[in-house]
Amino acid sequence: MKEECLICKAPLEYLEADVFMECAICHKQENSKTKCIQGHYVCNECHTQGLDSIIELCMNETSKNPFTIIEKMMHMPFCHMHGPEHHVMVGSALLTAYKNAGGIIELQGSLIEMLNRGKSVPGGACGFWGACGAGISTGMFISIISRSTPLENEPFALSHQMTSKSLGKIGDVGGPRCCKRNSFLSILTAIDFVTEYFQIEMEKSHIICHYSAQNKQCIGKRCLFFKANHGCKF
Repeated sequence: MKEECLICKAPLEYLEADVFMECAICHKQENSKTKCIQGHYVCNECHTQGLDSIIELCMNETSKNPFTIIEKMMHMPFCHMHGPEHHVMVGSALLTAYKNAGGIIELQGSLIEMLNRGKSVPGGACGFWGACGAGISTGMFISIISRSTPLENEPFALSHQMTSKSLGKIGDVGGPRCCKRNSFLSILTAIDFVTEYFQIEMEKSHIICHYSAQNKQCIGKRCLFFKANHGCKF
């Protein structure tokens, strides 16, 4: 349950500088700071193979609760304990819940756009960029529903404010990484933001994490969603 490498199940290690590596699955060669302790590297594209299946899931979803939606994604075969798939999943769950709660968007096109944008944020961005991809995904979500571009005024501002608030919550808790924790924190922040600025009320949940046994870096009781803390009601 605590294994990490998709090839040999060994733990991952993070390097201080980029190294030219070959993906053990597709053999694409590129620079990366991440490999397992046995030397295996898996590129973002191979790590997220099958991620596009969430579009069909979301198109058939009726829930107004983004936690209900992202939990279904987390149980799909493409989703691992950690990985860049979360950079797409957070925004996709929010888009779907927003639509079901009365938000006016063309859902399929928005999900495709979220997929393309989210996949551009690499794994490890949380540690190397100072910006977790789950938090960035909420900014992408806001930019899609507000039709933001680099030339817009209020949509430009709102999408930056959203990302800032999500990253602030993630930073308040601190590290090490947990893609599940950061996804939950980002979604909670986005629900309140959308209520305030878009007057669309998505549903919330009592959140208890069921993934700690899979995460050797779990921070335990320092996490709001840790089972021994009885989760977190928002």
